[in-house]
Amino acid sequence: MPLRPAEISRAISHALRHEPWLYELELDAQGWVDLAALHAALQQLGPDWASLELGDLVRTVEQADKQRHEIVGARIRARYGHSVPGRLAMQAATPPERLYHGTSPQVAQRILETGLAPMGRQYVHLSLDTETALAVGRRKAAAPVLLHVDAARAAAAGIRFYVGNEKVWLADAVPAGYLSLDGAASTPR
Repeated sequence: MPLRPAEISRAISHALRHEPWLYELELDAQGWVDLAALHAALQQLGPDWASLELGDLVRTVEQADKQRHEIVGARIRARYGHSVPGRLAMQAATPPERLYHGTSPQVAQRILETGLAPMGRQYVHLSLDTETALAVGRRKAAAPVLLHVDAARAAAAGIRFYVGNEKVWLADAVPAGYLSLDGAASTPR
Protein backbone atom coordinates (compact mmCIF):
# COMPACT_ATOMS: atom_id res chain seq x y z
CA MET A 1 0.00 0.00 0.00
CA PRO A 2 1.46 3.42 -0.94
CA LEU A 3 2.28 5.87 1.81
CA ARG A 4 -0.23 8.63 2.40
CA PRO A 5 0.97 12.25 2.32
CA ALA A 6 -0.04 12.65 5.98
CA GLU A 7 2.27 9.76 6.95
CA ILE A 8 5.14 11.24 4.98
CA SER A 9 4.57 14.68 6.49
CA ARG A 10 4.54 13.26 10.04
CA ALA A 11 7.81 11.45 9.40
CA ILE A 12 9.39 14.60 7.95
CA SER A 13 8.29 16.58 11.02
CA HIS A 14 9.62 13.97 13.39
CA ALA A 15 12.96 13.89 11.59
CA LEU A 16 13.35 17.66 11.25
CA ARG A 17 11.58 19.02 14.33
CA HIS A 18 11.92 16.50 17.12
CA GLU A 19 14.55 13.76 16.88
CA PRO A 20 16.87 14.24 13.91
CA TRP A 21 19.53 12.12 15.62
CA LEU A 22 17.30 9.03 15.26
CA TYR A 23 17.55 9.53 11.50
CA GLU A 24 21.29 10.31 11.69
CA LEU A 25 20.62 13.80 10.34
CA GLU A 26 22.70 16.86 11.19
CA LEU A 27 20.69 20.08 11.02
CA ASP A 28 22.59 23.31 10.48
CA ALA A 29 22.00 26.40 12.64
CA GLN A 30 18.87 27.33 10.66
CA GLY A 31 17.44 23.79 10.69
CA TRP A 32 18.41 22.87 7.11
CA VAL A 33 19.45 19.38 6.04
CA ASP A 34 20.28 17.86 2.67
CA LEU A 35 17.06 16.66 1.00
CA ALA A 36 18.78 13.50 -0.29
CA ALA A 37 19.94 12.66 3.27
CA LEU A 38 16.39 12.98 4.59
CA HIS A 39 15.06 10.89 1.71
CA ALA A 40 17.61 8.13 2.38
CA ALA A 41 16.83 8.19 6.12
CA LEU A 42 13.06 7.88 5.54
CA GLN A 43 13.60 4.94 3.18
CA GLN A 44 15.13 3.08 6.13
CA LEU A 45 11.94 3.27 8.22
CA GLY A 46 10.68 -0.09 7.01
CA PRO A 47 9.46 -2.06 4.01
CA ASP A 48 6.66 0.38 3.16
CA TRP A 49 9.15 3.25 3.13
CA ALA A 50 11.79 1.60 0.93
CA SER A 51 9.88 2.59 -2.21
CA LEU A 52 9.51 6.24 -1.18
CA GLU A 53 10.58 8.37 -4.14
CA LEU A 54 12.26 11.74 -3.77
CA GLY A 55 9.37 13.15 -5.82
CA ASP A 56 6.88 11.83 -3.21
CA LEU A 57 8.71 13.76 -0.54
CA VAL A 58 8.84 16.96 -2.60
CA ARG A 59 5.14 16.71 -3.57
CA THR A 60 4.15 16.15 0.06
CA VAL A 61 5.94 19.33 1.11
CA GLU A 62 4.73 21.43 -1.82
CA GLN A 63 1.08 20.32 -1.61
CA ALA A 64 0.67 20.39 2.17
CA ASP A 65 -2.05 22.77 3.30
CA LYS A 66 -0.20 23.78 6.48
CA GLN A 67 3.21 24.38 4.84
CA ARG A 68 5.20 23.20 7.87
CA HIS A 69 8.31 22.46 5.79
CA GLU A 70 10.20 24.26 3.06
CA ILE A 71 12.57 23.15 0.32
CA VAL A 72 15.13 25.50 -1.18
CA GLY A 73 17.45 24.01 -3.75
CA ALA A 74 18.64 20.65 -2.46
CA ARG A 75 17.89 21.41 1.20
CA ILE A 76 14.81 21.04 3.42
CA ARG A 77 13.84 22.30 6.85
CA ALA A 78 10.86 22.57 9.16
CA ARG A 79 9.62 26.16 9.21
CA TYR A 80 8.73 26.20 12.93
CA GLY A 81 7.75 24.10 15.92
CA HIS A 82 11.17 22.66 16.67
CA SER A 83 11.74 20.91 19.96
CA VAL A 84 15.43 20.32 19.26
CA PRO A 85 18.08 22.42 21.04
CA GLY A 86 19.04 25.72 19.50
CA ARG A 87 16.81 28.31 17.95
CA LEU A 88 16.04 28.83 14.29
CA ALA A 89 16.81 32.32 13.11
CA MET A 90 13.74 33.90 11.57
CA GLN A 91 13.48 37.17 9.64
CA ALA A 92 11.42 39.77 11.51
CA ALA A 93 8.49 41.19 9.53
CA THR A 94 5.67 43.69 9.99
CA PRO A 95 2.59 41.72 11.05
CA PRO A 96 -0.99 42.36 10.00
CA GLU A 97 -3.01 44.57 12.32
CA ARG A 98 -4.63 41.63 14.12
CA LEU A 99 -3.62 38.01 14.76
CA TYR A 100 -5.37 35.27 16.72
CA HIS A 101 -4.57 32.51 19.19
CA GLY A 102 -6.89 29.60 19.97
CA THR A 103 -6.62 27.95 23.37
CA SER A 104 -8.61 26.12 26.02
CA PRO A 105 -10.93 28.00 28.39
CA GLN A 106 -8.85 26.76 31.32
CA VAL A 107 -5.70 28.45 30.00
CA ALA A 108 -7.23 31.58 28.45
CA GLN A 109 -7.54 33.58 31.68
CA ARG A 110 -3.94 32.87 32.67
CA ILE A 111 -2.75 33.95 29.21
CA LEU A 112 -4.78 37.17 29.49
CA GLU A 113 -3.03 37.86 32.81
CA THR A 114 0.54 36.81 31.96
CA GLY A 115 0.75 36.97 28.16
CA LEU A 116 1.69 34.40 25.55
CA ALA A 117 4.99 32.57 25.95
CA PRO A 118 6.53 29.85 23.73
CA MET A 119 5.87 27.10 26.33
CA GLY A 120 8.57 24.68 25.20
CA ARG A 121 8.56 25.79 21.58
CA GLN A 122 10.92 28.27 20.02
CA TYR A 123 8.21 30.83 19.26
CA VAL A 124 4.62 31.70 20.12
CA HIS A 125 2.36 30.55 17.27
CA LEU A 126 -0.34 32.96 16.09
CA SER A 127 -2.93 32.56 13.36
CA LEU A 128 -3.73 34.95 10.55
CA ASP A 129 -7.45 34.10 10.65
CA THR A 130 -10.01 33.02 13.22
CA GLU A 131 -10.74 29.69 11.50
CA THR A 132 -7.12 28.54 11.80
CA ALA A 133 -6.88 29.75 15.40
CA LEU A 134 -10.06 27.88 16.36
CA ALA A 135 -8.82 24.72 14.62
CA VAL A 136 -5.60 24.94 16.66
CA GLY A 137 -7.63 25.59 19.80
CA ARG A 138 -9.74 22.47 19.16
CA ARG A 139 -6.61 20.40 19.75
CA LYS A 140 -6.75 21.69 23.32
CA ALA A 141 -10.50 21.87 23.97
CA ALA A 142 -13.78 20.96 22.29
CA ALA A 143 -14.96 24.56 22.71
CA PRO A 144 -11.81 26.69 22.40
CA VAL A 145 -11.43 30.34 23.34
CA LEU A 146 -10.30 32.81 20.67
CA LEU A 147 -7.79 35.41 21.82
CA HIS A 148 -7.26 38.54 19.73
CA VAL A 149 -3.71 39.87 19.38
CA ASP A 150 -3.29 43.57 18.65
CA ALA A 151 -0.22 42.82 16.53
CA ALA A 152 0.11 46.27 14.98
CA ARG A 153 0.25 47.97 18.37
CA ALA A 154 2.58 45.29 19.76
CA ALA A 155 4.94 45.63 16.79
CA ALA A 156 4.92 49.43 17.17
CA ALA A 157 6.01 48.89 20.79
CA GLY A 158 8.95 46.72 19.72
CA ILE A 159 7.51 43.20 19.92
CA ARG A 160 9.09 41.18 17.11
CA PHE A 161 6.95 39.12 14.75
CA TYR A 162 8.05 36.62 12.10
CA VAL A 163 6.28 34.97 9.15
CA GLY A 164 5.85 31.24 9.79
CA ASN A 165 3.86 30.52 6.64
CA GLU A 166 0.80 31.91 4.88
CA LYS A 167 -1.47 31.18 7.88
CA VAL A 168 0.91 31.26 10.84
CA TRP A 169 2.87 34.12 12.36
CA LEU A 170 5.43 33.71 15.13
CA ALA A 171 6.54 35.93 18.00
CA ASP A 172 9.12 35.63 20.76
CA ALA A 173 6.34 36.41 23.29
CA VAL A 174 3.26 38.62 23.44
CA PRO A 175 2.64 40.60 26.65
CA ALA A 176 -0.83 40.47 28.14
CA GLY A 177 -1.60 44.10 27.29
CA TYR A 178 -1.85 43.22 23.59
CA LEU A 179 -4.33 40.36 24.12
CA SER A 180 -8.09 40.34 24.52
CA LEU A 181 -11.14 38.15 24.16
CA ASP A 182 -13.16 40.74 22.25
CA GLY A 183 -10.53 42.50 20.16
CA ALA A 184 -10.08 45.51 22.47
CA ALA A 185 -6.67 44.94 24.09
CA SER A 186 -5.91 46.63 27.37
CA THR A 187 -3.03 48.92 28.24
CA PRO A 188 0.33 47.10 27.91
CA ARG A 189 1.82 45.71 31.10
